[in-house]
Amino acid sequence: MDEKRIAVTAIVVDDPSAVSEVNSVLHEYNDIIIGRMGIPYRERGISLISVAIDASPDKISSLTGRLGRISGVSVKAAVSRK
Repeated sequence: MDEKRIAVTAIVVDDPSAVSEVNSVLHEYNDIIIGRMGIPYRERGISLISVAIDASPDKISSLTGRLGRISGVSVKAAVSRK
């Protein structure tokens, strides 16, 4: 098993209709989520979500991969070195 890492995932939702699917995926990974902050930027019609997670690198990659495959969603993760 991989050693766990702390990561922050930045999610930009450009398509408001994708928010439901993003929330559904995040709910599936709720066991690794430390905290979450969402900011709706109504003037630009986008939502910004940051998610702090504690998981193996494989699980972090799995989450970001699932989110990145959603149309209208961009995602990046910054992962701790230890």
